[in-house]
Amino acid sequence: MKSLFFSVVMLALALPLFSQPMVLPLWPEGVPHHRDAGLKEEVREEGGVTRVFHVQNPEMTVFLPSGSIATGQAVVICPGGGYHILAWDKEGTDIAKWLNSLGIAGIVLKYRLPVDESNTVSYAVVLEDAQRALRLVRYHAQAWHIDPRQVGIMGFSAGGHLASTAATHFDEGDPQAGDPVERMSCRPDFVLLGYAVISLADSVTHHGTKNALLRSDPSPAREREFSNERQVTEATPPAFLFLAADDRAVPPENTLLFFEALKEHHVPVEMHIYPTGGHGFGLALKDGHTARWTQDAAAWLRWVGTLSETKKE
Repeated sequence: MKSLFFSVVMLALALPLFSQPMVLPLWPEGVPHHRDAGLKEEVREEGGVTRVFHVQNPEMTVFLPSGSIATGQAVVICPGGGYHILAWDKEGTDIAKWLNSLGIAGIVLKYRLPVDESNTVSYAVVLEDAQRALRLVRYHAQAWHIDPRQVGIMGFSAGGHLASTAATHFDEGDPQAGDPVERMSCRPDFVLLGYAVISLADSVTHHGTKNALLRSDPSPAREREFSNERQVTEATPPAFLFLAADDRAVPPENTLLFFEALKEHHVPVEMHIYPTGGHGFGLALKDGHTARWTQDAAAWLRWVGTLSETKKE
């Protein structure tokens, strides 16, 4: 109960520190792999959660912390929703505000949903949007007082699949690109995954997420490509993993497989499995035990922040 009270107080104290969020389109010159299918974005309040449907113009909403507490870290946040919707506040803006209370920039990604017919290559669009967001943060790093070596990504549920995809599928940018944003690296410096879908193997995956992502190409080769436990290398960034043991929606084996792959490739990883909490607990402020994940993650983020300092030396 004491930890719950502390979390609520910290969030309340942080509210006056928030600057007005900025909204930036990801693709001002035209959205790739997009066609007009007659869809329009919808926002609905359902079950106390703001849900976004049919994203047509992907964008990111940038929450910057007060300059007096800014650490230089930034996190791109990928809300969950099975690749069918985005849980916009519960796993997006609420998380950004919590990060701001730690002095960390929170960038909520409104990414395209591969289930929508407006996307011509379902498995490509989500990764394109995540990679573009990471490049944009680095492009604006100086103006936003962000260390370009401390740009991470975070995701929940299907958003965790996207974040883990970005952590295992990246490049250093194209130095010859006419668009200066595309010259930036899209490799995240660290990744945080909450009750994430990781694997697309039938025995462990969340089938709604898998079917949406692979709508354009459900081949075994594509399944392997986006089973991210199979894509880990020594270059995969450090990871913080958290979930509840009683998750009945996304089997905990997803996270365990990723943990083992990271260990095998000597990638620093920290994992927390809480006994209860189910799936989709967000900040978990009503669960004093599961709510500890924010304290554990805050400590890990401070540790990750020391890695860029080491690189300077």
